[in-house]
Amino acid sequence: MKNSTAAALGAALLLPVIATAASARPDDGADDIVRHESEAFRAGGYPFSEAVEAGGFLFLSGMIGTQPGTAGGLEEGIEAQSKRVMDNIQAALAKHGLGMDRIVKCTVMIDDMDDWAAFNEVYRTYFDGSYPARSAFGADGLALGALVEVECIALAGSNSG
Repeated sequence: MKNSTAAALGAALLLPVIATAASARPDDGADDIVRHESEAFRAGGYPFSEAVEAGGFLFLSGMIGTQPGTAGGLEEGIEAQSKRVMDNIQAALAKHGLGMDRIVKCTVMIDDMDDWAAFNEVYRTYFDGSYPARSAFGADGLALGALVEVECIALAGSNSG
């Protein structure tokens, strides 16, 4: 009798927890995914979105050191390309009302790992000393002959700046 009473009590206590957890699951519908395409991306005929919003995050496609709104015009040298890449990321975030402080993760692809330190010097200037998580790797043959490409994930929503 004690065991059945304890089991019934345990089930009664767990039922609201299970019901709450089930109702808190995010809807997996396609309406929860928003793909953002800029005019430049459409004009370039790229087979990917500039950014995608899903699950409270904004996922930016990889950015390279081209002039905004163009498919070319790479800056010369790692410092100039690094600055242009970070400016492009900042501009893409701003389109969505977000600042660099909302970035939670970046992935950096560098054509020549000898340029690592030079990239880091530029990268540091875009943050207030509190950096997002980051991965990096050497990559030969980046798009359009770029020296560096960076993709970022940012937390979307309020408290942006």
